Amino acid sequence: MVGYGAPGEPLVPFAPPVRLAALLARPELGLRLVAGDPATELHWVHTSEMADPYPYLLGGELLLTAGVQLADAGADPERFVARAAGAGAAALGFGVTPVYDTVPDALAEACARHGLPLVEVEPGTTFAAVARAVWRLMADARLHELRRVTDAQRALATAAARPGPVPAVLKVLAGRLGGRAALYAPDGTEYAAAGRGLTPEEAAALDRLVAVVARAERRPSSAADTMPGAVPGAGGTGAGGISGTGGPGASGQVRLAAYSLGTGREGLTLGLALARHEEADQRIAETAMVLLSLLTAPHQGADEATRSAALVRLLLGARPDEVAPLLGDAPWTVVHARGGDPQAPPPALGTPLVDAAEGTVRALLPVGREVAPQPGWTLGVSAPAGPDALEAADAQAARALRRAEAAHTGLARHRPGGLDALVDPAEADAHARTLLGPLLDSPALLETLRVWLSLHGGWDRTATALGVHRNTVRQRVARCAALLDADLEDAQTRMELWFALSRVRPGA
Repeated sequence: MVGYGAPGEPLVPFAPPVRLAALLARPELGLRLVAGDPATELHWVHTSEMADPYPYLLGGELLLTAGVQLADAGADPERFVARAAGAGAAALGFGVTPVYDTVPDALAEACARHGLPLVEVEPGTTFAAVARAVWRLMADARLHELRRVTDAQRALATAAARPGPVPAVLKVLAGRLGGRAALYAPDGTEYAAAGRGLTPEEAAALDRLVAVVARAERRPSSAADTMPGAVPGAGGTGAGGISGTGGPGASGQVRLAAYSLGTGREGLTLGLALARHEEADQRIAETAMVLLSLLTAPHQGADEATRSAALVRLLLGARPDEVAPLLGDAPWTVVHARGGDPQAPPPALGTPLVDAAEGTVRALLPVGREVAPQPGWTLGVSAPAGPDALEAADAQAARALRRAEAAHTGLARHRPGGLDALVDPAEADAHARTLLGPLLDSPALLETLRVWLSLHGGWDRTATALGVHRNTVRQRVARCAALLDADLEDAQTRMELWFALSRVRPGA
């Protein structure tokens, strides 16, 4: 899936890019940089032996080729490199053998002229191995981004619970974004601020941007800074940005953005100077916007204020029964999500109450907010629950997620009633571990049995779902039957095994 990009710019995926240097550092690949900048960012991988790769590139690719197109009489390396660079390719990976024994000098010289990094792929290293390494690096980067967002959200929630919460939140926000965060009154004066200082040019640009966003909110509409060199930003009601030289303590470029925290004459505006502007920074800023809006709202009612306090306490680890009196009877929905696609964006659930741990994203949503399937993610959704039943709702979402994974569907919702509602969870878990004990050390057997049962014993469909040969499925299922000493053709046995599998995850 491709993502954001200004008109005319290469599209880039939501997954964080990886630097070429990180790929070069993988010793098992044996890659060698022939020319170019190792700090170049890679967004994806594409393999092509076309004489003109331009029509097949989106921009940001590591373009892998063995040089088949360059071996033809009259082939021009200069034109090939120019077209690849013109299409926005990030780097060129050249596989030596079977066509060439070394990287052609003419190709290296052309890459140097066009500023296209050139990497030699040694014999024995497949292009598939290079692509897999890039996807793994991107998956690691995405996981790091999710953890960074989660840690920042917790730090912001802790700051919101301190005395003097507004300066505390701004200080945490500025630190997490590596820049400056400030609140501005409707007349443009600075209300509170934290972080590094701005250069006169940056301060003037941010003042103009804040003024434009404030005016746009009162209209209302969105606006962006119109100063020369400005680039579009992303934010709440209105936002903008500018590229320029960083101030004291900064390096490289700084990004300015502004967000409206409210409507009317009393609404404040949040101005930011960021060292970078990635997806994680946007989510951190959104969480801060929610907290600052709650903390600075001049006419916040008693019910809204107590609910805000309850949510902060939940973020800080309080038990649901401790905050139930504050939340009243408002129902909530718990969502569990796991992703398998390294390029999938984080799930957009529309709530700042998100926790990512051990590969599973958990979110708390007010009832009434629609939960839709998310590309690249598998979701499990609980039934609506009051504050005193959030723990049970969390378990429901976990079971729904396991059911969605077993059925290979993008989203599954809790189904009330059934065996799960009749059996004590601890007893059900113990029974499942006992029944499936011989398979617990073999995730492949557990997953094969789970998928085979979910597809009603269909050999071909199970093989397709698992990506293996149907004979492999038959061998694994036969092995399960032998280890369990069970007749898998018996409907009662299948039902009992399916119930047990819903309580056990492979590797747990």
